[in-house]
Amino acid sequence: MDPDLTYHAGMRELQDRYDSRRLADRLDERLGRSAFSDEDRAFIASRTMFFLATADAAGRPDCSYKGGAPGFVRITADDELAFPSYDGNGMFRSLGNVLVNPSVALLFIDFERPNRLRVNGGASMAADDPLLAEFAGAQVVVRVRARRIFPNCPRYIHRMGAAEPSKYVPRDGYEPPEPAWKRFDMFSDVLPGRR
Repeated sequence: MDPDLTYHAGMRELQDRYDSRRLADRLDERLGRSAFSDEDRAFIASRTMFFLATADAAGRPDCSYKGGAPGFVRITADDELAFPSYDGNGMFRSLGNVLVNPSVALLFIDFERPNRLRVNGGASMAADDPLLAEFAGAQVVVRVRARRIFPNCPRYIHRMGAAEPSKYVPRDGYEPPEPAWKRFDMFSDVLPGRR
């Protein structure tokens, strides 16, 4: 990909200030891609969480943690992935942003064997997506068409291990408990009905 399409003027200004333009171009040339590699596929399939960055129509950012069982993010095409959106707090910050600005960034991290992968692209969502039936507890399926996929240096990732999976992660044959905050008096009269 043309590095001038990968880096905007602000990035270029700082690359020039700190003499890293050649390095940035080489990193993009050697590591950047728009299709998932076999290693990307295996890495993403093994993840139980990722961070999702979105922005509203005015460019105001938001970042969310998304978690699930291993395999809850699926590669659906050479340049596309899909993930379920589960019941949350009803604010729909991420999905609301996707409706008005489809540009998203996903960051997958392995804290046990430091590794990370970024996926930037355009998102869409559907409540009638064919994959919905395969994701127990999902409200909608979000699909991301990757524009740029690239690994990041893992040197600053702290080594941590997973203590235990969340009891709230949906799965076939299991009804997750209601989170405690949904039983607080201050919210009881405004909770949406179950579908």
